[in-house]
This record gives sequence, C-alpha cells and structure tokens, in this order.
Amino acid sequence: MAKVLALGEIMLRLSVGGGVRLSDASAFAANYGGAEANVAISLAQFGHDAAFASKVPVNPLGDGAVKHLHRFGIDCSQVLRGGARLGTYYIEEGVGARGSQATYDRAGSAFAEMTECEWNLDELFDGVELMHISGVCPALSPAWRELTLGLVHEAAMRGVQVSYDVNFRGKLWTWDECMVAFRAVLPYVSVLSAGIGDVQSVLELERTDWTEEALATAYGQVFAAAPRLEAVYSTRRVVHSSSSNDLTGYLMMPDGELVYSAAHHIEPIVDRVGGGDAFAGGVLHGLLSGWDAQRTIDFGCAAGALKHTVVGDCNRFTAAEVEQFMRSGADVAR
Repeated sequence: MAKVLALGEIMLRLSVGGGVRLSDASAFAANYGGAEANVAISLAQFGHDAAFASKVPVNPLGDGAVKHLHRFGIDCSQVLRGGARLGTYYIEEGVGARGSQATYDRAGSAFAEMTECEWNLDELFDGVELMHISGVCPALSPAWRELTLGLVHEAAMRGVQVSYDVNFRGKLWTWDECMVAFRAVLPYVSVLSAGIGDVQSVLELERTDWTEEALATAYGQVFAAAPRLEAVYSTRRVVHSSSSNDLTGYLMMPDGELVYSAAHHIEPIVDRVGGGDAFAGGVLHGLLSGWDAQRTIDFGCAAGALKHTVVGDCNRFTAAEVEQFMRSGADVAR
C-alpha cells in the first residue's frame, strides 16, 4: 500500500443534537476532526501507510487530538507541538427541513497562527507518494495561502502526487479568495476534488446549471488547463431533508470519459459531517490501488455513504466492510 501524507488542522468538535439550538445547549458530545485528518484516517482504515502533519498545543486537548489519530494508526511524527490553543468548532445538528450549522472558534489556533513552514521538508516528504491538502488551509490566513502554495509546489517538484480538495468554506473566506488560491495551486495538482461551479469559476467559464454533460465539459477543460492532473471527481447530492439524501459520485480520468456510481439513498443520516472526506478517501484508495475509474468511483461513493451512518467526523470502516456494503447494502452480514 502507498505512503500518504495529509496536512491540515485538526480541531475539537463539540456537537449538540436532539432538536437543541446551540445557544441553548447545556451539554455537548466531543470528537476530534478536520477535513485532512479525516482523509488520513480513511486511508489508514483502508490499509495505507498514512501520516498527518499539523500543529497542536502542548496541553490535554492537543494530547487528545494526537491520541485520536493514533487510535486509527496514523503516523503523527509530523504533528508539531506548540502554540496557544487547539481550534474548536461546534455543530448544531439539523432536523427535518433545518440543516446542520457549523460555528467556528479557530482564530488564534496553533495551526492557524503559523506564518512559515516549520517542518523539515526532507523529513516531511520522505517516502511519500501522495500528499492530500484542502482549501481549508489557505482559507485560514494570508500566510497559509503562501504556505499552501509553497507546500504543493515542493511536493510536485519532489515527484509527490498532490491531492487537492477545493472544500470551500464560506464562513472562513470569500468565493473570490478561494478561486485565487485554487488557481495558484492547480498547476501542481494530480488529483482534484472539485464541483462544476469550482471548475467553471477557476477557469472563468460560463456558469451553467448542473447536468452530466456540463460536468463532463468542465472536467475536460480542467484537464486541458492542468498539465499534471490525473483525476477529477465530485459528488451530486440531492437533499430531501437533513436526514434523507441521495448521493452519487462522478469521476473523470484523462481519457475523457465521465463515470458515475450508483445513487445511494441515505436515510436516516446519523452524521453528515465528514461524508465528503470519506468519499475523498475512498476515491484516493481506488486511485492508489490502480483500480479503473468505475471501480474507484463505486468504492468512493459507498465509503462516503457509509460515513453518514456513524457519529463523528471520520470513517470507521475498513475496505473489506465497504466492499461488503457494496455487495449487500443494508442486509445482515452473516
């Protein structure tokens, strides 16, 4: 299996459900999570040698974040220690027609406050075949926009594949800022998670409604614009309610054929947060395993659908369990 490095911020997640508003909460369920950490955990669950690079404070919350990663077999040798605090975010779980809401308390965190690369790059990239990072990193600060670009450039120059998830967070920065950062990193990206709007905006194409034909056209054009690109993927989500969604995965490789998974009807949804990260981890597993496009997107979407059935940010399923789900669905495994 491949050696993979994910780089990003891990945070304490505090959740409230049962129809309680965040402003009325008197108790929270605690987990640790973050987009890139979730992908690393998925890949470790699927048998890869997964490492995570971040920075957390020297206090019990920082210790807890590292213990969370170790629990899933993540190499934490590149998790730096220092800084004032661990970032926190709150989830008010949605019910029915009311969607879940995230509230961030991450300003001033150890990771967000980094202004220069504190890793030894030879050690960071030693033996790494693929680095995964997302648009959450450059959203954190102007310094992190420069750091993200420098890291993906360094990875590409060392022959490391770069996996980038646009992962726009409207509560962290503007769409235009996101597109500027995306445009800067795109020449170095090998595997891209991006929706139709992301691609049309970054390439300054006409914005159109979503159709499979429009998605295939946009993806074809991003291949022409990104010389290192080997795969681009996304999901199509139909939201019936906060606890009932349909999820379909789409993937294109350089041959120009857009392939798609079966649609998964997910009801009831236990926890939607992290579903996209589990999907990304599943797609990356297929690509790193040398699978064809169809098998890759089928596995990726199944992994994403399964994540919706467990509490917390990260995937709790092995590759064998995802394969079993693809064969049997909700039937009893005996």
